[in-house]
Amino acid sequence: MRLLESRRAALGAAAILAAVVAVAAPLIGPAAIDFGKVWAGLSPDAEIFYYARLPRVLLALVAGGALSVTGVLFQALVRDALADPYVLGVAGGASLGAVLAISFGWHGAAGVSGVWLAASAGAAAALLLVLAIATQGGRMSSFTLLLAGITINSICAAAILFLHNIVEFSQSFVVLRWLMGGTQPVEYSTVGWLTLVVAVVLVVIMRRARDWNLLAVGEEWAAARGLAVQRLMITGFIAGSLLTGAVTAITGPIGFVGLIVPHALRIRWGADHRFLIPAAFLAGASFLAVCDSVARTVMAPAEIPVGVITAMLGGPFFIALLRSRRRSLWL
Repeated sequence: MRLLESRRAALGAAAILAAVVAVAAPLIGPAAIDFGKVWAGLSPDAEIFYYARLPRVLLALVAGGALSVTGVLFQALVRDALADPYVLGVAGGASLGAVLAISFGWHGAAGVSGVWLAASAGAAAALLLVLAIATQGGRMSSFTLLLAGITINSICAAAILFLHNIVEFSQSFVVLRWLMGGTQPVEYSTVGWLTLVVAVVLVVIMRRARDWNLLAVGEEWAAARGLAVQRLMITGFIAGSLLTGAVTAITGPIGFVGLIVPHALRIRWGADHRFLIPAAFLAGASFLAVCDSVARTVMAPAEIPVGVITAMLGGPFFIALLRSRRRSLWL
């Protein structure tokens, strides 16, 4: 009962924190703005707020939440706290697809961005390849899955470097800047469709929250309780790939969000996915939005790509996690 009350309080606190960050982050930046003028619609404060900062913060909130939930999902699927989209190779595949679209100027089809389509296809292809490598005799090894993911990431990184060296200088600069990962100002329509994709996937994931709890204990345990394990795992991997591809297509690769946030929540409040999924979304949203605020102010007027900030925080965290490997987190 106390744990349940603690989780409810934590979820409420995470929601309040996300709301505070959503309101405060657009006001933070190298150029001071007067919120009174923003409210009155007076330029240039209103233009800075509505066209430069607000869409950027909204993008960071949605992307951070999506990456964090993807980390929760993949960690449940492979039952390993080290799993996230970047370790499993999904983000590497998405990045390669997006870089191919940028390098060859593919603008998309049917009104859909070519970068988004290519990133989603790359994420799916990388995931299928990793699963094929890790599956033998109808069974999947989480250890082999992690090694295969790291290998696919390395192959994708090599292919990206090759493309970076053969494209024209202008394209080379775009590719390099994109690979650093960032939440640059975007159109509200872009934030809108990303939010729609993330919301649909979140609904699907949350409806199976009890199933993720069973799967996180073990495949045999879940199957013994009547769960269609293979179907559930396919659903999870597809959902994670969609989230990763959609976010990566817009922001570029932003690492460690899906590792730091879920793991921190799991240590404190356990691995009940009915709580963990919404809490991870809210905490991940706040985390990336705060990191983005730091990235655009700490060296103002110059900006640091937010992917650099998350990597600087996540690298030591990942090393500490490698050393601890607390398997009790899945109990």
